[in-house]
Amino acid sequence: MRPKILLVNPPIYDFTAYDFWLKPYGLLSVAGFLRAKANFKFFDYLNRSHPFAAKQKELESDRWGRGRFYCERIGAPPSCLEQIPRYYRRFGLPRNMFMDFLKEHGPFDFALIQTIMTYWYQGVQEVIKDVRKAWPKAKIVPGGNYVMLCPSHAQKLGADFLVQTNNLESLWSYLGLRPDLKQLTLWEAYEKLDTGVLRLSDGCPFNCTYCSVPKFFGTFKARPFERSLAELELLMKRGVKNIAFYDDALLFDAKKVLIPFLKEMLKRSINVHFHSPNGLNIRFITPPLAELMVKAGFKTFYLGFESASLQWQKQTGSKVSAPELSQAVKHLTAAGAEPTNITAYQILGHPYADIQQLEASMRFVNSLGIRGMLADFSPIPGTPDGELCRKWVDMDEPLMHNKTAFPIILLGFDEVNRLKDLQRKCNRALAPDTAEED
Repeated sequence: MRPKILLVNPPIYDFTAYDFWLKPYGLLSVAGFLRAKANFKFFDYLNRSHPFAAKQKELESDRWGRGRFYCERIGAPPSCLEQIPRYYRRFGLPRNMFMDFLKEHGPFDFALIQTIMTYWYQGVQEVIKDVRKAWPKAKIVPGGNYVMLCPSHAQKLGADFLVQTNNLESLWSYLGLRPDLKQLTLWEAYEKLDTGVLRLSDGCPFNCTYCSVPKFFGTFKARPFERSLAELELLMKRGVKNIAFYDDALLFDAKKVLIPFLKEMLKRSINVHFHSPNGLNIRFITPPLAELMVKAGFKTFYLGFESASLQWQKQTGSKVSAPELSQAVKHLTAAGAEPTNITAYQILGHPYADIQQLEASMRFVNSLGIRGMLADFSPIPGTPDGELCRKWVDMDEPLMHNKTAFPIILLGFDEVNRLKDLQRKCNRALAPDTAEED
């Protein structure tokens, strides 16, 4: 008899949250490998296509599928975050809806829970409590970034088993099931799907001092070409128009990975909109590649820039320089990319902020006629920069990794507000009506 498995993408407890094509890709990939070997029920707290969320006018998507999550104010933030003068919220569908879902579809043999940010563990904790209350015999299994980065902390939440590595052999053994690794992501778990996710590769060849990807996912490795195309076709069959690449190094070795994929898309006359929220390495953007990306359907281009400071780039292992950003923007706009759809990420609140020259970097980005976006720094335990942050915060408490909190702790509330206001002004000077992410 097939086991009955509950899949849960938990709510988010945070100061801010916004849907940049956020999907529980890891969770649905695991479920896909077990397709036809188990019976699944899926509850995604962050599903803005859910009938409840779809009725909320303020949650409507923009033209690329991004938008706000349903949220509720929390009376007070956790004590360690009380000094942060921001409202603390719970993002996601109402809790009672999940309880009703559990009663209707249970009992379950296993409950698999996706985790992402370490400081979002309160949502995981909530799900564990609710599943335990409704179906105490269900074996609860969280996996993902939080569990891998903070295994000792995760053990305190009351789960039955933790998936602590990217090697899933221990999970298959615990479930008593053997996967079919040729199976595709379980996108059919959604009744309605507006946006989707693709990966053409895993890992990253670089070693930036603020990133944990190489530690857990290794160096760059391309995924099978035919599998990637099959995943794309599955998303299209579900009616998805906007697709985000989750690759950490999408443009690396493009001649062997991205370029053949996009050329095959054009050959098949596939028409979708592509997005790159994880940040593109601008060093690899050539005129032919830019032209191919635009022709194949790339609509938004998020570029990893971080800082124009040469000293900061050398200190952190940052991948690109200011002249390279300028050149990449020229290639993209010459290929037909809209300047207002090109955004350069810059880190706000990095521990080396004193050498970052952030304001000068922001003005440089603005001079290129593209948008800038301040990516709030979240200290990741186990990385060189994350460990450096122990002088300011308790890194053993995942809530202190919060990307809103840490820049304020490091730079001060007024300085963070000043820099964010400056970024808004720069963006609105370019395009007054396109500041939805600011």
